[in-house]
Amino acid sequence: MAGNQITIDGISVAPGERRGLSLPAGMLHTHVPVEMPVWVINGRRPGPRLFVSAAIHGDELNGIEIIRRIRARALTGLRGTLLLVPVVNVFGVLHHSRYLPDRRDLNRSFPGSESGSLAARLAHLFMSEIVDRCTHGIDLHTGAVHRSNLPQIRAQLDDQETRELALAFGAPVVLDSRMRDGSLREAAAEKGIPTLIYEAGEALRFDEMSIRMGVAGIIEVMHRLGMLRRKSRRRDRAARSVVADGSHWVRAPGGGILRSAIRLGQHVSEGQLLGRVSDPFGTQESRVDAPHEGIVIGRNSLPLVNEGDALFHVARVARPDEAYAAVAAISQAFSETAKPEQQ
Repeated sequence: MAGNQITIDGISVAPGERRGLSLPAGMLHTHVPVEMPVWVINGRRPGPRLFVSAAIHGDELNGIEIIRRIRARALTGLRGTLLLVPVVNVFGVLHHSRYLPDRRDLNRSFPGSESGSLAARLAHLFMSEIVDRCTHGIDLHTGAVHRSNLPQIRAQLDDQETRELALAFGAPVVLDSRMRDGSLREAAAEKGIPTLIYEAGEALRFDEMSIRMGVAGIIEVMHRLGMLRRKSRRRDRAARSVVADGSHWVRAPGGGILRSAIRLGQHVSEGQLLGRVSDPFGTQESRVDAPHEGIVIGRNSLPLVNEGDALFHVARVARPDEAYAAVAAISQAFSETAKPEQQ
């Protein structure tokens, strides 16, 4: 490899070059080819190689806009290489679906195989052409349909480098999260590539605060990796992130209509009322209470629930009162009250 040159799918990108590529991802039944878009931003000087991916779940759209805004930046003085993949699950995005046409979850199909299912083949393509060429990664996600996530980083924090990058991102909450079998994060970790998961917002929706926080967080990670040099001596946001050592989803005790009593990012005490599930008249009603003290990092936004549905995601944190203040301060800095960025 000459200098900082990088080759993807047989196409070489020289130092200092920006270039859009397309990886062949299959064929529709109408015999129309499907391609995975990739944008390569190659610095003039060598350094880390960071991939940023989105829409592994085809209904999770915030990451697509985050990557668009990152690509639009000048990134002057970049060291190393930035690989941007806004749509990994092209089939899912086409159908507004989390899954592939065969109902497989792409993020449970890594590292994949060249001759397996469609999911396995897409996973193999992404691993061989993108992940294998990188030193670090950030994978962008949202909550599922009708579930909204407080902006948060999920990472395995017992790895020191991963922990430092997770805190550098500057999201309100950093959740120490175990690996999921077949996930991109697990497959990358097995190759020694630290990878962060950014979860924020809701499926099939743009959330301006989550998008802004994602853009800022990626830039902060690039600063931490030495890929970018700071233009000003700005106060580090990382110290304000709240670290959670675990979390618990509170589920519906029965079917009915949910009336929430809390909001995302709120500090709750053990036994505090989170909401009520009742029949349409309210003649039969069940409380939904917090199982432990913590911060609400996920919430069901659909009032109609079935027994066992996930309703509230509560993270366990040290000093919850201080944690709530930190979450509120970071969220306010990226408030939706400001006008959306025009890039």
